[in-house]
Amino acid sequence: MQELPSTYYAVIFTSKRTIGDNGYEKMALAMEELAQKEEGFLGIESARDSQLGITVSYWATFEDIKRWKDHAAHKVAQEKGKSDWYENYQVRICKVEESYDFER
Repeated sequence: MQELPSTYYAVIFTSKRTIGDNGYEKMALAMEELAQKEEGFLGIESARDSQLGITVSYWATFEDIKRWKDHAAHKVAQEKGKSDWYENYQVRICKVEESYDFER
């Protein structure tokens, strides 16, 4: 992930998947590649176990997030998610005002 500005936004997407892939992995990779080309995209982190998936994407501005949400290809993925891939999901959008890390 690139170096982040002092303030930025995080979109936290938590989900419970349906059974089977049903084209999910291919679409997820395509959406990540597409998002990386979008203005304001800063990075993404994701983790999943057998019950819960969490993906956090980082964006420079709230307007960048809205533009990505309305992107035509992303809208197709959103609809496919509702019809085929998710039992449920929740989206949270947060402004990050401070961030720090540790690395050995």
